[in-house]
Amino acid sequence: MSEVIEVTALKADSFGRIALMRDGRGLFVRRDLGHVPWWLRLPAWWLARREARALQRIHGLEATPQLLGWDGRKLDRSYLDGAAMYQRPPRGDRAYFRNARRLLQRLHRRGLAHNDLAKEANWLVLTDGTPAIIDFQLAVRGDPRSPWMRLLAREDLRHLLKHKRTYCPQFLTPVERRVLKRHSWVRELWFVTGKPVYRFVTRRILHWEDNEGQGPKP
Repeated sequence: MSEVIEVTALKADSFGRIALMRDGRGLFVRRDLGHVPWWLRLPAWWLARREARALQRIHGLEATPQLLGWDGRKLDRSYLDGAAMYQRPPRGDRAYFRNARRLLQRLHRRGLAHNDLAKEANWLVLTDGTPAIIDFQLAVRGDPRSPWMRLLAREDLRHLLKHKRTYCPQFLTPVERRVLKRHSWVRELWFVTGKPVYRFVTRRILHWEDNEGQGPKP
């Protein structure tokens, strides 16, 4: 068995430590739950298992991480060479958003809704300028033809279009503008109930803030 070494730490929070690793196969990313506080071990394990199952669902799909291993404590996934959207903004890049929409459609056809694409950190701009999607802890699996999955797929699309409105507004189509104006009951329910709870838990209890996934505030 080849030696596994840590190259650099990428992120550490109450739900695990994420690091760039290297072994005989090359670079990969590891989420390690070993240092999670005891009172958060169950939700951290649940989120990691959820991500592992999501990655199993999209095995072989390009521009997404590939599951390399999950043993209940460590989740290993393939490394994607790129930068978060907020670090390398695709300003005026029509091709990026066209390809991102196609990638999203392929994801949804696999019966998976990402459910966390409002965060720019979950969209990558790869070294060749093409899009990729990461962080599937909140992904939902199901029949892509079901009303629920179709609703979640529309929410994924709406979040992508919000990023397009930020970085590439001149190329928004009339149909895309109409999609942006339609807010589902899922969004309204989240803003009334889920988001206040999320902010309370992350900021008051866990004492961290992700700035909606847009990177550190200036």
